[in-house]
Amino acid sequence: MSNTVAAPRCEIVTEADGYDHATIFAGDQRLHVVVKGSGPLVLLVHGFPESWFCWREQIDAIAARGYRVAAPDMRGYGRSGKPAAVEDYSILKLVDDCVAIVTALGAEEATIVGHDWGSMVAWTAAWTRPEVFTAVIGMSVAFGGRGLIPIAGVDSFGTRRPSEVQREIAGPDKVFYQEYWVQKGALESEFEADPRGFLRDQYYSFSAGPFPPDYQAPNPLEADPAEVAEQTRSGGACLDPGAKMRDGLLTPDPVPDWLAADLDEYVAEFERTGLEAPLNWYRAMDLSWEELEPYADRPIEVPALFIGADLDVATQWSVEAVAAFDRTVPKHRPSVILQNCGHWFTRERPAETTAAILEFLEGLGHGR
Repeated sequence: MSNTVAAPRCEIVTEADGYDHATIFAGDQRLHVVVKGSGPLVLLVHGFPESWFCWREQIDAIAARGYRVAAPDMRGYGRSGKPAAVEDYSILKLVDDCVAIVTALGAEEATIVGHDWGSMVAWTAAWTRPEVFTAVIGMSVAFGGRGLIPIAGVDSFGTRRPSEVQREIAGPDKVFYQEYWVQKGALESEFEADPRGFLRDQYYSFSAGPFPPDYQAPNPLEADPAEVAEQTRSGGACLDPGAKMRDGLLTPDPVPDWLAADLDEYVAEFERTGLEAPLNWYRAMDLSWEELEPYADRPIEVPALFIGADLDVATQWSVEAVAAFDRTVPKHRPSVILQNCGHWFTRERPAETTAAILEFLEGLGHGR
């Protein structure tokens, strides 16, 4: 019996929004991918809780500069497949999905761009499959090695399994938000009780919105790691025992324009799909840490860029990791820090995000 893995199959339909929508069948996984343009392939990987739609401001602009852009609903999201087992969401399976997209679209290589969880996927793809992902942009979350997400002052390089790091972050009297999110049904029930209110407050609370308009944030890449760790323990990332995530979220009044523009889309999408499958990405983090052990001492060897934001907590968590880029990501370009921007780069600062991506791409000698 042959052990040959069948090549991914791709069906493309142009839909009413003007985009080509590809359905890619790779093994037992189905992936929905929005595609536009022609030229070198650029793969855009979203994070939690978003979808391909978060890149809508970037897709047209990047395609217009001579690239083929592919923006998937990642495994567990949107119109892509949602396997039931937690182990089906390990980071190397997510990377395999990205490889399948590249292959199914007829390319041999791509630049991979990721935000939030998508950043962790992008860094890992360039780390473990550099023959396919020949350049990488990570946004919000810097390269954290086996640990995936670096936490300054605690563990920025994945030397310990994520669940152990999360316990240390919180200390004996708190619960780190990721510890809460992996509890079966905990965050899901908060969402199901009020999907619109939950998503609205989640997006707003981690944006620039809660800060005064004239607030001058210090450069997050110059933060003291010990202070970052203490702020993490005492801030909204750590919950009191028995508390809910939404207890610490803020409700906007009024809803800012950037959020009002896309809230209906996300509410409809996640009312349909729920949060259980996306949360399995977090539940598989220890497994991902184990799977990445063979790569522990290897740097990322392809050209790379980190894009952060001055009001984004994950950028602040990345301070130690970025400081080590000369060793861990030796072909990195100077980091870009977006101003007056929270966590949702592509939506809060779309033009600046697009400009940073294009400058990097064109520095590779691609496009037109």
